[in-house]
Amino acid sequence: MSEQEQAEIRLEFARLKQEHADFDAAINAMIATGCDPLQIQRMKKKKLALKDRLSALEDRIIPDIIA
Repeated sequence: MSEQEQAEIRLEFARLKQEHADFDAAINAMIATGCDPLQIQRMKKKKLALKDRLSALEDRIIPDIIA
């Protein structure tokens, strides 16, 4: 993988990590205000999808080393 590709992946990872944190803050605010539980559940699902995408990007950045 070239350095350019790795830099793009790291940038995408940082963006998604910030978006994940934003979802977390939004979910906490929704819970605090007593928002509709269905909306909260949908937000949690989106947050989980972001976490899965972050894990996939992290796997591309840090290759497995078999000892």
